Amino acid sequence: MIPLAELVSLDGRAAVITGGARGLGYAIAQRFAEAGASLLLADLDDASAQQAAGRLAAEHGVTALGMGADVRDSAQVEAIADRALAELGAIDIWVNNAGVFPRSPAVEMTDEQWDFVLDLNLRATFYGCRAAGRRMVERGAGGVILNMASTAGHRGYGPGLSHYVSSKHGVRGLTKSFAVELGPHRVRVLSLSPSSFPTEGLAEARAEIGAEVSSSEAPDFHPLAGRREPDQLARVALFCASDLAEVCTGSDIAVDAGVLAAGLQDRRYD
Repeated sequence: MIPLAELVSLDGRAAVITGGARGLGYAIAQRFAEAGASLLLADLDDASAQQAAGRLAAEHGVTALGMGADVRDSAQVEAIADRALAELGAIDIWVNNAGVFPRSPAVEMTDEQWDFVLDLNLRATFYGCRAAGRRMVERGAGGVILNMASTAGHRGYGPGLSHYVSSKHGVRGLTKSFAVELGPHRVRVLSLSPSSFPTEGLAEARAEIGAEVSSSEAPDFHPLAGRREPDQLARVALFCASDLAEVCTGSDIAVDAGVLAAGLQDRRYD
């Protein structure tokens, strides 16, 4: 029997995380670094990516790189992959985390608003899956691709989020399709569907709609009510990326404290 410490370890593996400078992406990076992975954090904000990488390197003694990139541009996604191979030596894990969730009523939504969300949430996820998957296949050592879906990818969701809901339904379909195609190459592809976690992005979204109460003060519609923090999702991401989950692929894991099971939702942001 393989020891538990060996199963959960990412020692000797290289991981790319998009949107890795803050929020859920940074929380995932922290757990991956603790497990021994070398990291490349890609973020639209180059300075923030480099600062985040520096903190992880200092705290965990791993190699961590920061890189500015707009993942809506396929050439920049390819550049992320190329740098990971050149400086980390491999791509064993790729996390497509970058995303946005602005609001706009569907009948008033402009083409530009629709394209912005679909390009970042879905098209960029495809670019990441393609770039990582191709290199993993060429290397022949397997790998893991982890996509960030959402509870919104399982249902209609609140007002003003038709572009977001559509993009996250698409992420789940993309995950299944890549899992089927890459499975014979021992590349696993999974998605996570979180509900709300207190991040900078959620705070910005609440501010946009004028929410005056914090998530800790708002009524908690989750059956498993209580404190939620990004690290709780990061622990699930670590499970998915590690050998603990070595026969898991094509699945979406709800990290939602029971919201989907109960069919409930906060109509602002759950």
